[in-house]
Amino acid sequence: MNNSQTLMTYNAILATTGKMLIAAQNSEWDQLTKLEKECRQLTDSLIKNDPDPILDEELLQKKIKIIHQILADDAQIKAITEPWLKKLEGMLNTRDRTYSLQQAYQSII
Repeated sequence: MNNSQTLMTYNAILATTGKMLIAAQNSEWDQLTKLEKECRQLTDSLIKNDPDPILDEELLQKKIKIIHQILADDAQIKAITEPWLKKLEGMLNTRDRTYSLQQAYQSII
């Protein structure tokens, strides 16, 4: 992977995280999951094909700017999804406790 391809891949990841943010903002969880897989494939491609590229100063600054934007998108996505995941976890724990209680008292009834 040459430097141009490396930056194109970073830009593709940025575009994907932008779409992921929109999906999270619109509660489109299936779309978010699909985009997350695409993002993972792009990231894996970078790791596999160009683990430590040598970029000139201009390209390095572009790469750093893109990475900061990706991290900003990621932080916003987490701010949206983490409370929802904690709520889901609470619902599942309640269901597990209910099931455990039913199993415990089923033999008594």
